[in-house]
Amino acid sequence: MSPQGGSETHGPEGLLLVDKPRGITSHDTVSSVRRALRTRKVGHAGTLDPMATGLLVMGVGRATRFLRFIGGLPKTYEATMRLGVETSTLDAEGDVVRTSEVAVSDVALTRALAGLEGESMQRPPAYSAVRVGGRRLYEAARKGEALEAAARPIHVERFEVLARRGDDVDVTITCGGGTYVRVLAADVGAALGCGAHLTALRRTHIGSFDVEDAVRPDDPGSPLPIDRAVAHLPGLTLDAHEARAAANGRPLGPSGLDGPHAVRSPDGRLIGVYEDDGPRSKPLVVLVP
Repeated sequence: MSPQGGSETHGPEGLLLVDKPRGITSHDTVSSVRRALRTRKVGHAGTLDPMATGLLVMGVGRATRFLRFIGGLPKTYEATMRLGVETSTLDAEGDVVRTSEVAVSDVALTRALAGLEGESMQRPPAYSAVRVGGRRLYEAARKGEALEAAARPIHVERFEVLARRGDDVDVTITCGGGTYVRVLAADVGAALGCGAHLTALRRTHIGSFDVEDAVRPDDPGSPLPIDRAVAHLPGLTLDAHEARAAANGRPLGPSGLDGPHAVRSPDGRLIGVYEDDGPRSKPLVVLVP
């Protein structure tokens, strides 16, 4: 692997915690931040559907290179499911395709949610931005074409009822990256035999990042330090010779650490992220001084 780098002129850079409003896409949110900060180099870790609200972790400037290490962090959501109604998109944005009588006890509901905890395989929904053969699934679905993505492994750490109001059920979910919560809602409905769809979704946490600390996309303020993007990774402080080599994207000796790890200069400055590869440690991302 080669480092991502090159000379560049630095404008604003760092991490932003943004509270995405309902009704706009994650890309729209990025565009709003770009306008507010007057910079083009903005990206995000972990898309939210237009219907969803809540936490988007964004990178500005050189911090965009580190978003890859955030996307896989556990995510926590608060959601509302409506039992007895199925839709084409598995959420409130779609057309109703079936309704059923709901005769579900609280005990059965709790068991259905618990049954989805742990490791499983999940197929991305038809109305999603996943590409198959170069085409977005939602593009094919809108044309009535049957196009399926391969099932992917997911991990659901927690899936619990917060409150029930008739056929509407408020839940909290903690899961790994790449999990579609609306598919989980549909799976609950299938397990209960009455169908279900998602009516509201709010992401509250990504790893240690909290939506309570998030800002509006049109008023983002100053970004957080880039270091926040790698705070969850193991760290390694290099000696002066190693630090010079790492700053130039050269391989280092093996660290003995599992997976990506942040490497720092003797004074604690972040140089980049490395990963062991056999007898050497190779750069994944290097910050250019």
